[in-house]
Amino acid sequence: MTTFAKSELTPGAPKLVMVEGVPVCVALFEDQVYAIGDTCTHSDASLSEGEMNGPLIECWLHGAEFDIRTGAVATPPATAAATKFQVTIDGDNVTISKS
Repeated sequence: MTTFAKSELTPGAPKLVMVEGVPVCVALFEDQVYAIGDTCTHSDASLSEGEMNGPLIECWLHGAEFDIRTGAVATPPATAAATKFQVTIDGDNVTISKS
């Protein structure tokens, strides 16, 4: 479990956090916070280093896109979804934990 301030997030700018030793990509989209596994399921690349287009985050290495809200693959070459993490918000505190 990891906690940080929601005010640290910028819409459209993914952030890398560690949850129990696992890298997690966190993003603010339409005033909601979402979290998925940070490692692209197609290759060993950090999704938090990619760019967002609406709810989609693009892997910078090969262009696979994932829906930050669900982890679902939106664009190949990835075929496996990213792991979705649980997000709890209490005021400005955001807690990310394994589902």
